[in-house]
Amino acid sequence: CETCSEEEAKYRCPRCMKYSCSLLCVKKHKLALNCNGVRDKTAFISVNEFTDLNLLSDYRFLEDVGRTADAAARHTTMHSPTTKKLLYCLRNKARRCNIDLRTLPVGFTKRRENSTTFNCMEKKFYWHLKLIFPHCHAEYTLKGVPDDKTLADILKPYIDPVESDPVVCQRLKIYTVSPQSDIQILMKIENRKQNSIRYNELDASRSLLDNLKGKVIIEYPTLFVVLKTFKNDMVVLGQ
Repeated sequence: CETCSEEEAKYRCPRCMKYSCSLLCVKKHKLALNCNGVRDKTAFISVNEFTDLNLLSDYRFLEDVGRTADAAARHTTMHSPTTKKLLYCLRNKARRCNIDLRTLPVGFTKRRENSTTFNCMEKKFYWHLKLIFPHCHAEYTLKGVPDDKTLADILKPYIDPVESDPVVCQRLKIYTVSPQSDIQILMKIENRKQNSIRYNELDASRSLLDNLKGKVIIEYPTLFVVLKTFKNDMVVLGQ
């Protein structure tokens, strides 16, 4: 026993790994070391000492974190009148811009992800935007994209041969080496049957707001950047 050094140790503290012989010594060591006796689930363990039990413990820890996050998302504050009022105002502002913005119930992934806001002083949207590059199996999420920014400017950091990030440029090389005239920006048309999926072609030279007018948006826009010369299953409306 590391507390009394007299009796044979029977217990080991999950927190500080100190050996104790009895309940009295356990209480003494907790008081002396200010130890709560609860195992530290995030304590560092070297690779040499890592076992299947540690792996199982980490897995359960991540599951607990997921449950806690999900419970927080479903908390009554998420359904409070303030939250509902903000969503109503957001939809109302979008309707005035001829955009049919629809929000999902609490708990849906897109509802949790969405960070779209409306600036009343500037009178413009700052959109949560998702860019998908199917030919490279790449996906990027943008936050706070102003609605007066053109699609061409939005895509510059990704597919422009000069202004794009070197790492992103290398991953999207098939796009950067292609002529700009070959690049096509599509957005899925919502509320269509599964066997009749169609896409709207957007104008890269126009602003994000102009491209979204007259369309149905569920939570936030998702844009697909494709190349005309490459075969894909995306059928543009009217084709």
